[in-house]
Amino acid sequence: MNFLSIIWFSALFLCLSSTALGQKRLEHEVFVKTHKDTLFGTILLPNGIIDTSQVVVLIIAGSGPTDRNGNNPAMTNNSLKLLADELAKLDIASLRYDKRGVAASSAAFIREDSLTFQNNVDDAAYWIEVLSNFGYSNIIVAGHSEGALVGLLLANQQPKVKKYISIAGAGRPIDEVLKEQYTKMAPVIRDSAYSIIDSLKKGVVVERLSPWLFSVFRPSVQPYIISWMQIDPRQEMTKLTQPALIVQGTTDVQVSVQDAHLLAASQPTAQLSIIKQMNHVLKKVPDDKGANRDSYNNPSLLLHPELIMQIFQFIVKDN
Repeated sequence: MNFLSIIWFSALFLCLSSTALGQKRLEHEVFVKTHKDTLFGTILLPNGIIDTSQVVVLIIAGSGPTDRNGNNPAMTNNSLKLLADELAKLDIASLRYDKRGVAASSAAFIREDSLTFQNNVDDAAYWIEVLSNFGYSNIIVAGHSEGALVGLLLANQQPKVKKYISIAGAGRPIDEVLKEQYTKMAPVIRDSAYSIIDSLKKGVVVERLSPWLFSVFRPSVQPYIISWMQIDPRQEMTKLTQPALIVQGTTDVQVSVQDAHLLAASQPTAQLSIIKQMNHVLKKVPDDKGANRDSYNNPSLLLHPELIMQIFQFIVKDN
């Protein structure tokens, strides 16, 4: 990737807003100019200044129109904002960002039928360069859900990434995960979904769709899904050379504990952490469908404390 179009970072904070969060913690709005557009994010500095002697975590959001805070039009849970806040309490800086076409980055739009999975990785790489230009040399990537796969590809392509954290990341190609989700959550339309998934896996687009499946498999998004289906997280894990932490919750109805074990089996040096009663939005909920569903729209519900402890211990180990 050519980074010549990235902004001059030495002047960045002269033109950006900041928000005090108590004591010395500060949030700064940051941006990066790509070849044709601008992406926006937030850097959270626990001591109010950039301390490049410390680690910094790049947080990558999950699938769909999910913003830097872990929210989208269908849910507001603040999972990624809460993650950044908890890290800051432990003196760990972080940067999280709105993906292309989402929230503050909505103007940085690529036509859906032209988007590929690698575009996500390329955009994340711009933010690695942002942190590197700030002076950070100890950069950790933490990806959530689909963002875990983005982070994994990024770590394999970017030697500047020193550690990798998978949070609720799938351990199988997305076609296998989708089939499992339809079996569990929408068995009535399972067979129709399977037919579409099998076709896309072969690289063949599907023109005629039922209204029940159109939102997920609309023709314009099918090229993206096809590119995503070609990536096997297990194979990518075998390539990883950086220390890795794989975190998975037992009450996650979107990604299973099996996925975490598959990732760990693909990279024996990785640390595996299975957290009881943590769901997909990283909240502590019992094995109850109603409580699980409600947590997706409960921004005041705190993150599972075990998640923060596991991530913190992994970050500070050998640092």
